[in-house]
Amino acid sequence: MLWEWTLLVIGTTFALLPIANPVSAAPVFLTLSQRFSPEGRAQQARKAAMWMSVILIVSLMAGALILEFFGISMPALRFAGGLVVAQVGFGMMRVEPASQADLSEDSVAEAKDMTDISFTPVAMPLLSGPGSIAVTISMATEVARPLEYLAIAVGILIVAVISWLFLRGATRVGKSLGVNGLDALNRLMGFLLICIGVQFMGTAVLQALSSNEFIEAISRVLASA
Repeated sequence: MLWEWTLLVIGTTFALLPIANPVSAAPVFLTLSQRFSPEGRAQQARKAAMWMSVILIVSLMAGALILEFFGISMPALRFAGGLVVAQVGFGMMRVEPASQADLSEDSVAEAKDMTDISFTPVAMPLLSGPGSIAVTISMATEVARPLEYLAIAVGILIVAVISWLFLRGATRVGKSLGVNGLDALNRLMGFLLICIGVQFMGTAVLQALSSNEFIEAISRVLASA
């Protein structure tokens, strides 16, 4: 039981970490927080990580209700989430640096005039964008017991802490990896996201084809032929 719970925590962490991608978010955060003092930048990093965890945990707790309210099937969510995640991955593998690929020029210009950038654009959409939310909701539909929800929440908090560490040390991260290092790591994360997105879409197709509704529909067509 404990081993399965630990595996769920680890699986959540490794599923969300490439999508949140705090490595590429760090230079963006550094650019947006240039006018802040070191103390103010540290406070913004801490608040962004807190907002990220709140957004994803709320998505975790309300995910099943949202799907039921809008009548969205699990295969549809998986396929749409896979498209979003794969699109983010393809964007990260483009030639443009990560700092330019994550936010538009208008968003960057607007953020530079904001007194608080922790919620938007740092927590959303940089750290907890549509891809992270889709993955979290997808995981919420696969668990039922409170301890399993707790395991996913712990994984979310671990990713939030890792993101906070990268944002907190954004200057050191940029200097250590350099432009080429950041681009290489960003492309690697992008490739992993494409793989995750394709896996999501493939699982969605297989799940839809093996559903009772699809099998019954095929049976009716064959019976009437």
